[in-house]
Amino acid sequence: MTLQTEFPFTLPKGYVDMHGTLHRDGVMRLANASDEIEPLRDHRVQDNEAYLTVIVLSRVVVSLGSLSQVTPKVVEGLFVSDLAYLQDMYRSINFGDRPLPDSVPTNGGLAEVVASGGV
Repeated sequence: MTLQTEFPFTLPKGYVDMHGTLHRDGVMRLANASDEIEPLRDHRVQDNEAYLTVIVLSRVVVSLGSLSQVTPKVVEGLFVSDLAYLQDMYRSINFGDRPLPDSVPTNGGLAEVVASGGV
């Protein structure tokens, strides 16, 4: 048996980059301890604890559409429903305290996107 460490997703709305390109499909990996510890040293998190979510998600979302990198600026630019979706997915794959959001395929295929609500 192998451990699944990466999980594909499709954002409910999608990220629109500065060129107007829509990015919806991505991959999130399981977090490790440093993904939650290192951001605590970031001055943006020390100034505003809510920014921790932005930093952590930028570390664990390994791909989003054709973007070369998912940065904190990209996460800041997400629609609120997409941010909530990624937060729910993060909790689900790392802590198992919630079922995966409806659009996270468990069989490797695509599924219809349904926002699961904010946290």
